Amino acid sequence: MKTMIKRAALVAALALGVVAPAFAAEGEVELPKLDWSFNGVFGTYDRAQLQRGYKVYKEVCSSCHSMKYIAFRNLGDIGYNEAQVKALAAGYQITDGPNDDGEMFQRPGLPSDIFPAPFANEKAARAANGGAYPPDLSLLAKAREGGPNYIHAILTGYVDAPADFTVAEGKSYNKYFPGYNISMPKPLSDDQVTFDDGTKSTLDQQATDVAAFLMWTAEPKLEERHRMGFKVIIFLVVLTGLFIAAKKRIWRDVH
Repeated sequence: MKTMIKRAALVAALALGVVAPAFAAEGEVELPKLDWSFNGVFGTYDRAQLQRGYKVYKEVCSSCHSMKYIAFRNLGDIGYNEAQVKALAAGYQITDGPNDDGEMFQRPGLPSDIFPAPFANEKAARAANGGAYPPDLSLLAKAREGGPNYIHAILTGYVDAPADFTVAEGKSYNKYFPGYNISMPKPLSDDQVTFDDGTKSTLDQQATDVAAFLMWTAEPKLEERHRMGFKVIIFLVVLTGLFIAAKKRIWRDVH
């Protein structure tokens, strides 16, 4: 019975994404693992942290990176009320149209709008970034091995290159980036973003908060999935017990 229960729990945990294989490619630098509030079967998002992370994205990351799968109205899920969402959306200029004259025009954002891209197209983005194409951040936490740990590591991994290492022209040295040469210049520094809740704005704090925010953009339904997964675990355990009880009852007279 214990074996069956363990198997049922493991299947449910894998479905939740709570248990993940820990593989590391040869020569790959191990990423620091942070204790995220959303880890584990009972994990939840810290709304204050997500709001700080959104501010880091807005004031720093959005100048180069798009977030095309998130609409302003989704910010209501991280603790902003309706009036705040409308105000945040209105702070952006959205290209709309064509109007009656067949021309595109600019207007304040609405809650239903998605976050506008910083560049008109990929070629414009590459031209402004020395040929590199800044990836969309909506799903980055799920697209990169290590998820939020990877994002945090990259943002905090800018250090001086070893004496025997040559940094390519137009690149920066990052100890966690594959190949160590990264096209993105160091984006964060201490006190670069002022947090409204009074949290001390260190580089590590900014990196942690924006990594958590990007985990939310990639997994906005994570809390619902955790709750459903826990219910599944309980159901499987109870069902296993019922099966065992039924077996014993049916075969009680057989020796």
